[in-house]
Amino acid sequence: MLNIDSAPAQTRPKGGSMINILMIEDDLDISALLTRFLEQYGMNVQSVETPKAALNALELDHYDLIILDLTLPQMDGLELCKTIRKDYDTPIIISSARSDLTDKIIGLEYGADDYLPKPYEPRELVARVQSILRRYRPTLQPQGTDFELDESKMQIRHKGSLLDLTTAEYEILRLFLLNPATVLSRDYLANNAESISWESSERTIDVIVSRIRGKIGDNPKQPRYIKSIRGAGYKFTP
Repeated sequence: MLNIDSAPAQTRPKGGSMINILMIEDDLDISALLTRFLEQYGMNVQSVETPKAALNALELDHYDLIILDLTLPQMDGLELCKTIRKDYDTPIIISSARSDLTDKIIGLEYGADDYLPKPYEPRELVARVQSILRRYRPTLQPQGTDFELDESKMQIRHKGSLLDLTTAEYEILRLFLLNPATVLSRDYLANNAESISWESSERTIDVIVSRIRGKIGDNPKQPRYIKSIRGAGYKFTP
């Protein structure tokens, strides 16, 4: 059984790029719960119940990642994984109550990127999605900005110089770079940084932002990059 009780309050940014996920799951209760949970982390989920509907969806739209159950009508999930991998390089996470080692090995051999046996905490699924997308989106250099983001190495350069960042500082600055000109609440920043507990106080985020400003030479009284938005959070201006 999935535990959704630990889900934080709504944290989706107002604007910015969403992560589009296709979930292939015939248990409607599970798909509904996971969809609500993932949306709180900036992930837009389309859920389908059958392999045929999944293949139709892949023909019509682009998805950043697929979450695939194995016990499905029409076709076993392992065969569907193999079929999808023939035509698409979209990363796949198998999410299944079938915990047999053979299923896991075959799933990975057929092209899945990860195998998450049920039951699990939904926050672990979020972490695995974020980890896989870092590998599939290795480098981002927004045009016209002073920053270069290398997600595969978890590094950020500012005006060509590598920044010496802690894990938390990297994660927060990464969120700013991925959501330029978007107001991000402190809750959103805390909930979407893996190294920071979603229960962290607003003061924790303020301290991290202050340290980032110091490392990029951003004057807190007249910031060039990270602006404080009273009562709302922060906005990064590239």
